[in-house]
Amino acid sequence: MKFSIETLVRENIKKLKPYSSARDEFCGEAEIFLDANENSFGSPLPQNYNRYPDPMQWRVKKCLSERYNVKPSEIFIGNGSDEAIDLAFRIFCEPGMDCAIICPPTYGMYEVSAQINNVQVKKIRLREDFSLDVEAIKSAFDRNTKLLFLCSPNNPTGNSFPTEQIVDLVASFIGIVVLDEAYIHFSRQKSLVEEIRNFPNLIVLQTFSKAWGLAGLRVGLAFANEEIINLYNKVKPPYNLSKVSQDLVLQALQNQGKVQEMIERILSERERLSKMLQDFDFVEKVFPSDANFLLVKVKDADLTYRFLLDERIVVRNRSKVELCEGCLRITVGTESENQALLQALRRFEALVL
Repeated sequence: MKFSIETLVRENIKKLKPYSSARDEFCGEAEIFLDANENSFGSPLPQNYNRYPDPMQWRVKKCLSERYNVKPSEIFIGNGSDEAIDLAFRIFCEPGMDCAIICPPTYGMYEVSAQINNVQVKKIRLREDFSLDVEAIKSAFDRNTKLLFLCSPNNPTGNSFPTEQIVDLVASFIGIVVLDEAYIHFSRQKSLVEEIRNFPNLIVLQTFSKAWGLAGLRVGLAFANEEIINLYNKVKPPYNLSKVSQDLVLQALQNQGKVQEMIERILSERERLSKMLQDFDFVEKVFPSDANFLLVKVKDADLTYRFLLDERIVVRNRSKVELCEGCLRITVGTESENQALLQALRRFEALVL
């Protein structure tokens, strides 16, 4: 069966007349704005934020389009990647009828968003080596399966999936594949953003929260063909990204050299931390990582986690996650933070062994 977006979009979304904000209805230059019921006298801040932001973030999209070699109309900018994930369910999945496929262990918001939207989830577990079970995923495709979520590099396992497997699944599926590339800047593999030209059913997610160091701004990206992006813009809230976030992202995009420098330091620290962790007797395995974190299997994850908390060091206890039993997820910190972690673990080892 050939891919057709018309057969995937919910009927109520097809009929939806989107909200038209004041800034949607006027584009251009003016001196006096009396259309949006803003406070014309300003604000109590040194910098004025009394005006609503551009609802379509065109200046940011133009800058991003040059970086990613796509058109501005092929970019959606959201309140973190989580907004793009949630909108995919709202647009394509009929509550109580349609379903989505996820491949656990993976990012938890796919399942949470499915539950919020009353969408069934099919779980095709990763293999023991954290690889995709491609044939099992394909076997789960049916007429009510509208979304397939793939996270590469994957969270919390840290590994990337082979490009040829991802492309094979996109080509084989008549629904929408959402490829989450939140950690792609730390990966040895190339982003698939430009593949949106070849596959009308592909959405690629990225974020400013990881490599760009802007988690506090909550800015996520979705790349897809114009038809899908138009649906996103139809359903999203009118002013989903603040002017503060837009302005600061534009500033960050002018300093990409600093970002690359930070990425290189993170990769160097990731390698150093991985080697050092393997020297501890209570560490059973440090999994290979293509992200800015390490998944580490230890003899007693709960005890190790609590000890680090007492040392005022917070890591993520993933020991209750399937296939991650006994594992901690450790974000790669600065040189001094990683050194403090290693020193704390040496004290822990002296106590328990």
